[in-house]
Order: sequence, then C-alpha cells, then structure tokens
Amino acid sequence: MLQPWLAWDRDAILQGEIWRILTGNLTHTNWAHLLMNALALLIISFIFRAHFNAKRYTALIIVLSIGIGGGIFATNMQWYAGLSGVLHGIFAWGAINDIRTKTKGGWLLLVGLIIKIAWEQTYGGSASSEALIGARVATEAHLIGALIGTSSGFINFFSSQQDPKKQHNRPN
Repeated sequence: MLQPWLAWDRDAILQGEIWRILTGNLTHTNWAHLLMNALALLIISFIFRAHFNAKRYTALIIVLSIGIGGGIFATNMQWYAGLSGVLHGIFAWGAINDIRTKTKGGWLLLVGLIIKIAWEQTYGGSASSEALIGARVATEAHLIGALIGTSSGFINFFSSQQDPKKQHNRPN
C-alpha cells in the first residue's frame, strides 16, 4: 500500500518529504474511508456541476489540497489522510457560487456547512464515522478546507462583480 509514503506526516514533511502536503489528501485509512470520500466527491460534484469545468475544478482541488496540507501545520495534528477537508472546501466554494448566481438554496447550504463546522469544532467528529474509518475525524482539516473554499468562492464572487461576462459563468 502507498499510504506510508503519501499520508500527511508532520515529521516526514519536516524532513523534506514535501509531496505529502498534497498527497495526504489522496490517501485513506481503509477501503470504507476511500469509498465514503469517493461517494461524497461524486455527490458534491453533481450538486455544484454548473459552476465547474475541468480546468477550474482541478485548480480548486489543487489549491485546497496544498492549502489544507499547509494549514494542518497550524494545528497539533501529526498525521492525516483523507479527502474530507477538500470536500468541505469544494462544498463551501460551490455554496458561495450558488449564492453568486442566485441559485435557490445557496444560502441554506452555506449556513448548514457553518453549523456543521461549528458543531465539529465544539463537540468533535462523528463517533460512527471514526469507527468506520478507524481513525479520529480530522475536524481541523474540515475547518481549513471550508475556510479556503469560502475564501476562493468570495474571490470568484467579487471578481465576477467586476466583469459582467463572468456573472453567470456556467459551462455547457
């Protein structure tokens, strides 16, 4: 298995294995963790498909992955694996873009995400998720991903305010 070489590991990164900043988001603790994140990626991608094209989606995932991988250094985490931080970032970005394009439910999705993140920061991750993935839920990554996704969404929101052609940038 590649996980020992790719997971986010503070000590390994500090010793020069900087690829782990990016690849930690691509590794998982077990098959259930991988399947859960893959299904969430499919669902979130479907929900916000109107806002993405391949180039924008790839760039967002890379920005989120590197931002989360770097942001985890501000926490006490020593080890991390999973896509959930990126998923929270994509969700936040999509909700902001729903709001930007006046898509019904955008505000509800954003408020729901804020409530979820606040709950996790207060009470921790879901015990059932922790049992399923065999690890502590990395709520720090969820928060960092949501903050980066929200920031990226607002950058897109305000840049589209400057350029009327970007107001309804929905790929065919």
